[in-house]
Amino acid sequence: MLTTFRRHSHDCRHKSRRFRKCKCALWVDGTVGGKEIRKSLKTRNWQKSQKIVLKMEADDKDIGERVTVEKACDSFLQDATARLLRTSSLKRYDPLFNRLKAFAENEGIRYLNQFDLETLRRFRAGWAAKNYTAKNELERLRALFRFAYDAKWIEENWTRKLKSPKVESPPALPFDKDEMANILAASSAYQENASKHRPNDTLAMKAFVLTIRYSGLRIRDVVTLSRDKIKDGKLFLRTAKTGTHVWVPLPPVCLEALAAIPAKHYCFWSGGGLPKTRVANYQHALKSIFKMAEIVHGHAHRFRDTFAVELLLASVPIERVSILLGHSSVRVTERHYSPWVQARQDQLEQDVMKTW
Repeated sequence: MLTTFRRHSHDCRHKSRRFRKCKCALWVDGTVGGKEIRKSLKTRNWQKSQKIVLKMEADDKDIGERVTVEKACDSFLQDATARLLRTSSLKRYDPLFNRLKAFAENEGIRYLNQFDLETLRRFRAGWAAKNYTAKNELERLRALFRFAYDAKWIEENWTRKLKSPKVESPPALPFDKDEMANILAASSAYQENASKHRPNDTLAMKAFVLTIRYSGLRIRDVVTLSRDKIKDGKLFLRTAKTGTHVWVPLPPVCLEALAAIPAKHYCFWSGGGLPKTRVANYQHALKSIFKMAEIVHGHAHRFRDTFAVELLLASVPIERVSILLGHSSVRVTERHYSPWVQARQDQLEQDVMKTW
């Protein structure tokens, strides 16, 4: 609590703090932010001094209700855990939050509402991430400040004014038929060799390669694929936004390879341990297979590119390809696969020939 009083000069005949009708300087005494304070208000006007004191007391209240950077980060993660976000998703926030706390400490910032636009720009300038990684980091930072803004911990969400980084989408690089033949041959050789050294845990690489190629699923989704999603030679992908189920038929060679795997609930995972560990096992195996098949820049996502491009080259409308890939909108599909739309390319060629 703060108390205003007149600090009488030597020439003033009044000496009591309670006397306020003279023109001596006004001072304040009390505590602000847990600290004792005694200083001049630099005014002799009583009304003006009361406004200054009220503002100081209001600032004192705000300081007491401020949320530190560390507490904001912890509260956000607790809420994300309560929303049942996957552990892998939660761990992606740790590097960003650790850098944010270190930056705040170096800048002498304790509370989240001390971040303004210029400070956030300086924080982002120190990021080493580029392209999609930088974009995802910015989205996580925005999620934190949006969470704080909704909780009324900050008056302004300055991250909304941070412009997104420029993202360069690498062109889709599908496997051609010769490359796929080499990969399948290498998968069979790898699986046969691995069964000699690890008979109890042999990765079903040929079935895995065929499934990821003809389903268009991401590697984690294939690793955690359960057998009940395969019915009548078709694989259940997901439920579309329209509420309809999306199925994709699998070729006989893929179904035969899947049937040869010992019966379990999951096709490529025992169900024990973390899925990311099993994903890492298959990624490591694929790396060896690509080396055996002499595939340059081989990685699991190229199977998904192959699935999409083969459909587009067969003149399947891009809207349907987008549904099979599970993209949030057709614009996402166009951004990655627009050059491969055969119908569009044919139309462009016809337009050019008309000018002859």
